Amino acid sequence: MDDPRTFTVGIIGGGQLARMMYTASIPLGIRVKLLSVTADDSAAQVIGDVTLGHHTDADAVRAFAADCDAITFDHEHVPSEILRQLEADGVAVRPGPAALVHAQDKAVMRTRLAELGVPCPVNRVVADVDELVGFGDEQGWPMIAKVSRGGYDGKGVWKLDSPAEAAEVMAPVFSDLADGVVVVAEEFVDFARELSALAVRSPSGQAVAYPVSETVQRDGICWQTTTPAPAIAEDRAVEAQQLALRLAKELDVVGVLAVELMERASGELVVNELAMRPHNTGHWSIDGAHTSQFENHLRAVLDLPLGDPSSRETWTVMHNVLGGTVEDLPSALLHCFARDRRLRVELYGKSVRPGRKVGHVVTFGDDLDRVRRRAAHAAGYLMGDPDA
Repeated sequence: MDDPRTFTVGIIGGGQLARMMYTASIPLGIRVKLLSVTADDSAAQVIGDVTLGHHTDADAVRAFAADCDAITFDHEHVPSEILRQLEADGVAVRPGPAALVHAQDKAVMRTRLAELGVPCPVNRVVADVDELVGFGDEQGWPMIAKVSRGGYDGKGVWKLDSPAEAAEVMAPVFSDLADGVVVVAEEFVDFARELSALAVRSPSGQAVAYPVSETVQRDGICWQTTTPAPAIAEDRAVEAQQLALRLAKELDVVGVLAVELMERASGELVVNELAMRPHNTGHWSIDGAHTSQFENHLRAVLDLPLGDPSSRETWTVMHNVLGGTVEDLPSALLHCFARDRRLRVELYGKSVRPGRKVGHVVTFGDDLDRVRRRAAHAAGYLMGDPDA
């Protein structure tokens, strides 16, 4: 008798997203290989088949991908030329480089979204401080400046309040830009709230959309999500879901596409960022949806039928745990679980550093205020604030 068929997915990047993808792979019988920079990375601690190597090393990436049915990513920092080499080798790269560049390069993303008529903040690529100040004078202060590549969790993004601050902060940035990196100036959107719309698309074109989440950011880092977004009109939620589905199709995304949105006071939705991988704003789905973003991402990567993305509960709140004063996180679970038996916790196996994402908690129920308080207390306790 022939051996049973086993799908092998190679994940490039050893962070917590890869770790949670691995968890989702186990009940599906999917074999996971990992390319990780170090053996201490979050996913490398739990995945058995680990290759140590850097995602910018073309030889290491090609050797790693050789016996995989498909390659996917924990992050978006693999150079496009390496991914094109993999495709030339016959490797299924999902999402492919032609799609992924829209999450890697903010200037490329803004240009493409403008071509598609998708609402975005007013923006312009600027060559130097003078052009940046000119944009601010034209559009109004404050304004936003972003490096086109490499930024994440608030890094590489600046809110600038005046021409003097723009010159002081950005002159060193302009003088030290890497090849292929530019600065994008953007209108400061005085938004009413931020939303996230997640879609998942398979190579055959099947696609699903998750309920729209409201997100709260602090210092550029996702702090809390509430799903579904409270007090969102049904037509506005459908608009956000349709936008995510449309962009997944137009950009030929395979896997999760996260569309981070800002809602103006007028109700207009504008696109802030795109991500093409499981996303922090979708962590609620592990416990709160019928099929998590991680499972659906793997299903899409292997072109398997996608699962039901709908919510299991009336309200689901996810709260990130950032490194604080508590270093022994597992021991702190004693209090958290004794206080809240329905609490769900994911710890990422990371050493605690101030502001570092080291885990998240999820709560759910019918009373939104209570669900939020439960999440805030558990996350606060794990960060060293027992009175949260």
